[in-house]
Amino acid sequence: MNAAWAAGTQYIMRVDGLACPYCAYGVEKKLKEIDGTSNITVDLDKGLVKVDVKEGITLTEDRMKKLFQDAGFTYRSMKKSSL
Repeated sequence: MNAAWAAGTQYIMRVDGLACPYCAYGVEKKLKEIDGTSNITVDLDKGLVKVDVKEGITLTEDRMKKLFQDAGFTYRSMKKSSL
């Protein structure tokens, strides 16, 4: 199973409105509901959310916009790279 995780993708998303640990917790909880996600980190100072996904899982711009909007935040952009 570790090989599958190693072949996955890391997404780094810029999000506005992340101001407190409770905000970070809410975002982490929403992202954990998506099958195949792991290693979710939120950098409040930089407004960045990082999440690793296993091979075969894709996080789309539309899905992330909706997820963050529903949580009360403003999604700005997303970059991805191979793990």
